[in-house]
Amino acid sequence: MKKIAVLTSGGDAPGMNACIRAVVRTALNNNMDIYGVERGYAGLIKGEISRLGTRSVSDMIHKGGTFLKTARCPEFKDKEVQKEAVEALSAYGIEGLIVIGGDGTFRGAKDLIENFGVPVVGIPGTIDNDLSYTDFTLGFDTAVNTVLWAINNLRDTMHSHDRVCLLEVMGRQCGDIALYAGVAGGAEYVLVPEVPYDLDEISAAIKKSYLRGKTSNMIILAEGAGKRDEIAAYIKEKSGISVKVTNFGYIQRGGSPNMQDRLLAARFGYKAVEILRDDGESCAVGIKNNKIITVPFSEVNNGAKFDKNLYEIARVLSL
Repeated sequence: MKKIAVLTSGGDAPGMNACIRAVVRTALNNNMDIYGVERGYAGLIKGEISRLGTRSVSDMIHKGGTFLKTARCPEFKDKEVQKEAVEALSAYGIEGLIVIGGDGTFRGAKDLIENFGVPVVGIPGTIDNDLSYTDFTLGFDTAVNTVLWAINNLRDTMHSHDRVCLLEVMGRQCGDIALYAGVAGGAEYVLVPEVPYDLDEISAAIKKSYLRGKTSNMIILAEGAGKRDEIAAYIKEKSGISVKVTNFGYIQRGGSPNMQDRLLAARFGYKAVEILRDDGESCAVGIKNNKIITVPFSEVNNGAKFDKNLYEIARVLSL
């Protein structure tokens, strides 16, 4: 292939700009024309496409977000809308597409492949880490470290005021951000969608710890594991101890990508271009045991991924 394009879709994640940079510079090094699509699939169907050069991605490696912008595009489920996207690519002579995003982005890629035969390579870019075929997604590590920063700060004030803190983090139906940040931050309780929890047991444990002199506790709640205000109210009712709620929100999605995500961005972007350069089959790239892998889009969500052993470590270390 000689002409390819790249887009970012869905929620932004730290490292997307670094990954676009890797795609652009790898393509140029292989004498390929590279185009950027603004605002994901929404921009693609509108023909918001422009050619990128080496200066387009200068001073981008350390910046969060995505300079190509991103957007949700629910209408892309319609085959006629997908056809508009294909026509936009054809108008520029673009032969292959690289998409950076999460499961919704990958569903769109799969539709382009199956319905119109467009060669697409997917790069997993989401802080949620909710694509089971890869050990880690782009942006996850940075997001966890941002949450860890919040835990450290919250612990100071919770300890000063003898309080229990419930910190809600993102992740949708995946508890990885809560689990990894909880273990690294020494949280007493980690509540995730993958494992049932007993609020009566937690309330009793908090009350018992208070009576023995431990007057502050940290609860990390994955957003898909329950409603934060209801959980806090229930614990207060059962234990008699006030629970302060903090919703960390979109702060987790921003910020400069850390070393891990910058390296992942480089490796993912390089591999994606290499696949299209060699006219390879459409696939998603990922990482397993620190090795870059490729899998068909039909397998990107197969199998359970939650690390039960790490959850057990979190439980034991919180005692």
